[in-house]
Amino acid sequence: MAIDHETEMTDAEVDAFLARHETGVLSLARADEPYAIPISYGYDADDRLFYMRMVSTPDSEKRAFLESDPGARLVVYDEQESTYRSVIVTGILEDIPPSELTPDQIAQYGDTKRPLFEIWADGKRELDIELYRLTPESVNGRRTEVHRGETT
Repeated sequence: MAIDHETEMTDAEVDAFLARHETGVLSLARADEPYAIPISYGYDADDRLFYMRMVSTPDSEKRAFLESDPGARLVVYDEQESTYRSVIVTGILEDIPPSELTPDQIAQYGDTKRPLFEIWADGKRELDIELYRLTPESVNGRRTEVHRGETT
């Protein structure tokens, strides 16, 4: 497999790509310690903001990372035939108290396809469900065309 052509995606292509997808991998980092999780997101293309629901237990590793104000990076990618696309977003992840939500923000959280409650080993009373917004500092998209040579 050889790379035939690699190009940066335009802002319009990035926005269309992010709007078409609903999941990615969110990576958090504090000091020298990384943490990555699959997530579902809602994307506001007008303001280029991401909205996410985070479900955790009080003593979980996820909760510890979220409370540490970590650096955040979201990766969304796909492969269709001989084309790979990916968008990498770096930015600030901040929690939004429910009392501060606007109707538009509530609609964005509704766009996150992940159900509000899932099956967890712990009971629902043990779960913390918090709403987060990722404000990008950078958004970079790339499209790579590959040539798949015949194998013998």
